[in-house]
Amino acid sequence: MKAEEKIKSLRDELNRHNHLYYVLDKPEISDYEFDKKLKELQELEEKYPEFQDENSPTLRVGGAVTKNFATVVHEHRMYSLDNSYSKEDLENWEKRIRKQVDGEVNYTCELKYDGASISLTYENGEFKQAVTRGDGFKGDDVTNNVRTIRSIPLRLKGNDHPEKFEIRGEIVLPYEGFAHLNAARVEAGEEPYANPRNTASGSLKLQDSGEVAKRPLDCLLYNLTGNNLGIKTQYESLEKARSWGFKVPNEAKLAKNLEEVLQFVNFWDVHRHDLPYETDGVVVKVNDLHQQEELGYTAKSPRWAMAYKFKTEQVSTHLNKITYQVGRTGAITPVANLEPVQLGGTVVKRASLHNADQIEKLDIREGDEVYVEKGGEIIPKIIGVNFKSRDPKSNPTQYISHCPECGTQLVRKEGEAQHYCPNFNGCPPQIIGRIQHFISRKAMDIEGLGGETVALLVNEGLIGNYADLYELKKEQILPLERMAEKSAENLIQGIENSKEIPFERVLFALGIRYVGETVAKKLAKQFKTIDAIEQVSQEELEKVDEIGERIAESVVEFFASGENVENVNRLKEYGLQLEISAEKLANQSNKLDGQTFVVSGVFEMSRNDLKKLIEDNGGKVSGSISSKTSYVVAGENMGPSKLAKAESLGIPIISEKEFLKKVE
Repeated sequence: MKAEEKIKSLRDELNRHNHLYYVLDKPEISDYEFDKKLKELQELEEKYPEFQDENSPTLRVGGAVTKNFATVVHEHRMYSLDNSYSKEDLENWEKRIRKQVDGEVNYTCELKYDGASISLTYENGEFKQAVTRGDGFKGDDVTNNVRTIRSIPLRLKGNDHPEKFEIRGEIVLPYEGFAHLNAARVEAGEEPYANPRNTASGSLKLQDSGEVAKRPLDCLLYNLTGNNLGIKTQYESLEKARSWGFKVPNEAKLAKNLEEVLQFVNFWDVHRHDLPYETDGVVVKVNDLHQQEELGYTAKSPRWAMAYKFKTEQVSTHLNKITYQVGRTGAITPVANLEPVQLGGTVVKRASLHNADQIEKLDIREGDEVYVEKGGEIIPKIIGVNFKSRDPKSNPTQYISHCPECGTQLVRKEGEAQHYCPNFNGCPPQIIGRIQHFISRKAMDIEGLGGETVALLVNEGLIGNYADLYELKKEQILPLERMAEKSAENLIQGIENSKEIPFERVLFALGIRYVGETVAKKLAKQFKTIDAIEQVSQEELEKVDEIGERIAESVVEFFASGENVENVNRLKEYGLQLEISAEKLANQSNKLDGQTFVVSGVFEMSRNDLKKLIEDNGGKVSGSISSKTSYVVAGENMGPSKLAKAESLGIPIISEKEFLKKVE
């Protein structure tokens, strides 16, 4: 046999045995025989480097070193899921679904594995890239590390897979592998890892892929993503992915109605402890992908999926002291400092007490024995007090009246639960927090600059606000702790690059209270420039769709501050994008101003592009038909109940072509 043929034959054989062992758990040969064949392939590849392949089974052992993980923008955003904790939550979710889609609704139920989210890209049947979730819009390229995970196919089986697609899932560390890993660490005199999830997540960011290869990581996959995949349901997508060689959990089940969904939930709430992996709930998805498209997304989550979280573990411990934190907006958060206690695989030392009302409602006092659980198994929270063990001489908690950082008297507006420190421009945690928000990923995304460096720059007196960042010189930051020549250059370059960030993200970065990403986009679109927003009255702001009194008041207050206006003017001088670009403006109009559209059916252009066209031309997209709907844009397979409702309300129904003529 020729060398090239022998190499190909060995690769195919080793890939097949990898799949049998790590995905199907049905090995046909011993580890010794596998290693022997792998060694033979390694020797052939060394001898004939012209037949090198980036997806060869020999590269599973790692060896590549990544010093800095490149940031990659997700082609398709990775959304998070809404959570539910009761039967009533699921029933309410189903009611919302039935208002928006027609016909029978089936559900796919899948277990919610607790690991590190990952997106894998395949082209022409070959593994190309692995990217972490990050902030959902962009993540880190961890391809070299993920290639070492044996259950991930490097070359797909069959020939019916799309030319290019992504598949999402969780990188997990099975209990057994976690136990072996910790036993080895203890034997070596090292600290054991806290829990499988954090260990799996940390493994993805190890610089040496050879070290990652030594860890018994696994990858469970559950969601195909891409264009024109030729698949009609979520359940079909799981079966397809399994047939291509992916490790898709077999526990997934098709449910005809909510009753069957709840049967699945109740079964796995009891039997989850029999599984080899950590799981903290069930994910319920509308099965029909066309119905999923009809339902669409909120700003954060798909409307067609819901995570049902299992009841959380609860422990009791001693509350030693209540301290107070100051956030970037001046909001005061009381924190319970606890006697350390094990909860859900981690040691809990602190828990948020939220606000003065919460402390009063639960009558929480220093010295109490308190009950702690993890909300959604992530954030520890105090849910009650063991009054039997309370010291009879204890006194009710007196909430602080002055800022713990700058001594300013706190204020609490009528109708608000939170106390605030009003010393906006003089309170150190607010200054640091505001700059940290300014540089964050969803805002200015300044590469080379992290939260700790911001605090260091403020404490060293080099900056006092975010506008000062644009006057920093390399010579000023080089003397700082852990700041080398290259990292100083990267920081200065990252600040310079941020001048290209679009207007709506700069507006969000300013840190105006209540102005999140979505509100910033609305304000930018409505007023086009920062100057216009600065001059607008509260009444005019309240006329903007979804801008209420609280947001409008906050925007006006922000620009009433001379210091804020001065900082914004400085940002203008430094060249930041403080108006919508001419290119973006050219694609926008007010042709559909005041009109509300409902989009239903299947179209030639993508549904997202159609919605964007509506919004770019001043229109609003709604998910359900009402008397306020101006037009229904109808595609193929429009639901009969939507059609009937539109006709009964006398709402005009137009085709995709008729709509496009409107915006030409």
